Amino acid sequence: MDFPKLNLPKFEFRYKKQNNKLYIFDTFRSKFVVLTPEEWVRQNVLEFLVQVKGYPRLWIAVEKEININGLKRRYDALVFNKNEDVLLLIELKAPKITIDEKVFNQISAYNFTLNAPLLLVSNGLSHYFAKVDLLKKSYEFLTEIPSFKAL
Repeated sequence: MDFPKLNLPKFEFRYKKQNNKLYIFDTFRSKFVVLTPEEWVRQNVLEFLVQVKGYPRLWIAVEKEININGLKRRYDALVFNKNEDVLLLIELKAPKITIDEKVFNQISAYNFTLNAPLLLVSNGLSHYFAKVDLLKKSYEFLTEIPSFKAL
């Protein structure tokens, strides 16, 4: 099966085909999930964080529901620290989706509820990592995604 080439190292995944749909094993949720373009990006970005940048797999939560202004939404992924404080909010898009102001508005709206000090937005091709100033409600873009130890 051909998947879009991403701007990330190549990782190995488990797949299965069922009812004419392709599934990928999500080690973060411990189950097979339908392999969509966004899911392909999610699995690769999260493996990059774990395998290359040293983020603890057990401290990453995937697709959990949150309440934003009375509306139920699901974030793509969150990284916690050892005290279970939110450390990093991650918003992922399919490779064909351009990372634009609309995407940053979405992650910013989620972050009003979650108050993550760090944000990561990626479509697998372009990656944006920002440090948030929660008091000034602004962010500063960083040139690369830091290792977990550097946080």
